[in-house]
Amino acid sequence: MKSGASTYEAFSIALASLRSAKLRSFLTLLGIILSTTTLIAVMAVINGMNVYVESKIADLGADGFVVTRFAFFGDWDPKKFLELQRKNPQLKPDEFEFLKQRATMVREMGMTSDHTADVTCRGERMEDVNITGGNANLNILNNIQTETGRYFTEGENANHRNVAFIGADLKEKYFANTDPVGKTIEIAGTAFQVIGVSKKIGSVFGQSQDNFVHIPIFTFFKMFGARTWLNFSLQAIDHGHFEQAMDEVRSLLRAYRHLRPGVDDNFMVFNSASIMGAWEKLTGAIAATAIAVVSVFMVVGGVVIMNIMLAVVTERTQEIGIRKSLGARRGDILKQFLVESAVLSGTGGLAGVTIAWVIALLVRSFTPVPMELPLSSVLVGVGLSATVGLFFGIYPASQAAKLDPIEALRAEK
Repeated sequence: MKSGASTYEAFSIALASLRSAKLRSFLTLLGIILSTTTLIAVMAVINGMNVYVESKIADLGADGFVVTRFAFFGDWDPKKFLELQRKNPQLKPDEFEFLKQRATMVREMGMTSDHTADVTCRGERMEDVNITGGNANLNILNNIQTETGRYFTEGENANHRNVAFIGADLKEKYFANTDPVGKTIEIAGTAFQVIGVSKKIGSVFGQSQDNFVHIPIFTFFKMFGARTWLNFSLQAIDHGHFEQAMDEVRSLLRAYRHLRPGVDDNFMVFNSASIMGAWEKLTGAIAATAIAVVSVFMVVGGVVIMNIMLAVVTERTQEIGIRKSLGARRGDILKQFLVESAVLSGTGGLAGVTIAWVIALLVRSFTPVPMELPLSSVLVGVGLSATVGLFFGIYPASQAAKLDPIEALRAEK
């Protein structure tokens, strides 16, 4: 045997050792497998939800932002809620008109308000349908695509027309086998003519996003009153002027409300980055907690590996003596057992990644929870487990390397 065993030879011997004691290897790796599976599954959920939130919830577009009375991104604080409710007045249509006439960095601007109501058609009722009032550009601001018909016009809005643009859920319930355009539905007892249908949007965390009706905002005020929660949705003229557009709108609204310099805003301006920042802060805390818990399991798994490797050193004492008598150096023996330990734990990590991948497929197929398995999580899972094996394999490997070849050859099997 050559004194300098190659890494490839060490790797081959490590795999042979794994195969020769399959049950022992599996039981040794159980902690590593479970901890890696947990870590990868959590990372997959967080990554999937980040992608989902970014595309479904926080998608205001690259140039879009919203002005609202107040909103919470992060921890819920009842005291802060009561304070903002007292301090921040409702946005008003007059403020919208003020901004619309003076804002120069904005290409699209609309006000929206929501209400839930029952919708009936031919005696069939749908409860708690989301009724959204908006300007004629609401479909542009919310990226709503038209399946059939059209969206309402600003003229229909100004004249308080009872026209409705419906979501795919209402079409499927009331007009599954017919064209809904021109048909009549009733919203909270008031008749509306259907003028268009949205393309199917899908669901967010299992909640359908197609259970809605859009109506002109002034028709909405006529039905539900103008003293309601309003939001202003806006789009900058281009991405290069995005920050300027937000600053301009904030300054104009502060001027309208006569807020002196140094006084906090009594409204809120936010964009997709605001939502994603708060969301990533939340998921970051979840990930940190998961890593802390998984680390405990990893340490326990590493201790088990160290104990097994010490037993392996004892079992293979004569083998070590033979190798040393044939010229193997301490570094060769050290490398051999370190590689075996790393391969052992790395195999557990790979098994954990595979299990987590199967779990992700099942969860995505049978539940609304989004899971995306990023390549980085696979590298982290396998790399971390192999590192644990290397760390906890140092002591057994050093013990093997220190063995006296003569004493090792005399050891009983």
